[in-house]
Amino acid sequence: MSKIRLALVSLVFGLTACAAPDQPQPRPLPANDDLYQQLGELAGITRIVEEMLLNISEDQRIVHHFAETDIDRLNAKLIEQLCVESGGPCTYTGDTMADSHAGMGVTEGDFNALVENLQKAMDTHGVPTAAQNRLLARLAPMREDVIYR
Repeated sequence: MSKIRLALVSLVFGLTACAAPDQPQPRPLPANDDLYQQLGELAGITRIVEEMLLNISEDQRIVHHFAETDIDRLNAKLIEQLCVESGGPCTYTGDTMADSHAGMGVTEGDFNALVENLQKAMDTHGVPTAAQNRLLARLAPMREDVIYR
């Protein structure tokens, strides 16, 4: 088992046993937005992120980008980010997408592979296609801050 996969698997099993120290901070939920609920709220988003990280650990196209990553922090920040983008009661406390991807050389193919891993995770957890598309549409503007940095 690769070092990265082992770290990701250990993270997922560790997170299911206890709460991460960097839990998302509450923020007001938009009154007319149900995407957060359709993703399963914070518990569902946590499962989706954990599944996505497991998918990435097995994806030879992009796993190398995570070799030097603090997986615990990445997990926490991805949960925050998806919570915020879905209209949940969270605050994103991580770096900007441009700052966090600077010098990584992420290609369009790499970006698309990550999106595929996210979609696969949402499929695994029964997120309706319409809700998946809504989330992806909210994440799409970040593309320019991620690729070719």
